[in-house]
Amino acid sequence: MVMPGLIDNHTHLSMPFMGMMSSDDYDTGTRAAAAGGVTCLVDFSIQREPDNLRSALAEWQGRADGAAHVDYGFHMAITNASESALDEMELMTEEGVCSFKLFMAYKGELMVRDDELAAAMERARDLGGLIMVHAENGDVVDLLVKRALARGDTSAINHALTRPEFVEAEATGRAAKLAQYTGASLFVVHVTCAAAAAEIEAAQQRGAHVSAETCTQYLVNTIDDLRRDGVEGARYICSPPLREASNHEPLWDYVRRGVLESVSTDHCPFNYEQKSRGLDNFSLVPNGLPVIQHRLAKLWDEGVVPGRITPSQLVDRTSTTIARRFGLHDKGSISPGKDADICVFDPAAPRGYGVDNTFMNVDYDLYEGETASGSVRHTFCRGELVYDRGEIRTQPGHGRFVRRSGARAAVAA
Repeated sequence: MVMPGLIDNHTHLSMPFMGMMSSDDYDTGTRAAAAGGVTCLVDFSIQREPDNLRSALAEWQGRADGAAHVDYGFHMAITNASESALDEMELMTEEGVCSFKLFMAYKGELMVRDDELAAAMERARDLGGLIMVHAENGDVVDLLVKRALARGDTSAINHALTRPEFVEAEATGRAAKLAQYTGASLFVVHVTCAAAAAEIEAAQQRGAHVSAETCTQYLVNTIDDLRRDGVEGARYICSPPLREASNHEPLWDYVRRGVLESVSTDHCPFNYEQKSRGLDNFSLVPNGLPVIQHRLAKLWDEGVVPGRITPSQLVDRTSTTIARRFGLHDKGSISPGKDADICVFDPAAPRGYGVDNTFMNVDYDLYEGETASGSVRHTFCRGELVYDRGEIRTQPGHGRFVRRSGARAAVAA
């Protein structure tokens, strides 16, 4: 099966978090991406100096330049929406960064206030940019975490219990209403549950410029993974958390109907030693899962094979719509004038999951011991063979920075 190269619009390579660094860099992470049929990813550069977006972009470009095997772009994560930072959003669009993420969670670290979010929405609207949000009510989460720890509830399952579905649904609805009021274009990342997806659909029906994604793990894994003992449960800590299995069918239906228009990975791996740091306190476990190499195979087996989505819908949700949404004008389809980004997937070539069979720089595999019914055979990025039946054929630096534009123009419900 020949398809356009996949695009992953939500990754975190070499990301500093909780005093640690995610374990995949732009070499290992893009090797794994290519092995999963991905020819372009859009990573997040994160504002670290209070008023400076320019330095954040330069920092992340320095990490990627000369290291990546597939093409890449950047979103800008704004953690301090000062007047100076909002002014710099224009410079970011000139540099080819036209999407801006703000966090409604991680109180005291990344979280912004509603007035800051609204101001950023207005600025993005005027620039023709796209606002992205991590939608959880950070104040309520902070309260629930403190209460759980005070009770001595410290195991991994409490990560999910202190981030219940309603905190995601409430924040999703609030962000959608702010977007409609300001006239901004909004993209809600990693939707995990039917309650939050319903807020997206309601906003779309009101005529708001609101779109959203879910991620592979929310269609496949469940809250039960967090009930495993010790570090085995900690491996599955991510935010928002894994949900009850009862959300799977509604989420697949939202994907099928295009309410959730794309499926990404939120790839943010940490190894066993890093995940073990919070064994006595779930709130100290670094958030994130290693998924980037497995998205296509998992979506094929869990989506296409049982008839939840068609092969064409799979291509659309993992490539074509993402290219359109995020201003990747030369990506997302096999047609004259586009980059020759191609994935060759064999649905009848089984491949086992496991640490010995992955390019991800992590010492465990969430799906260890399972077997995918199909696998990627070849991945071409701009016409050059990057991945070939288990081997990487390119040198670090083949991947290029992609300047993006017109993300807002992609809004079309």
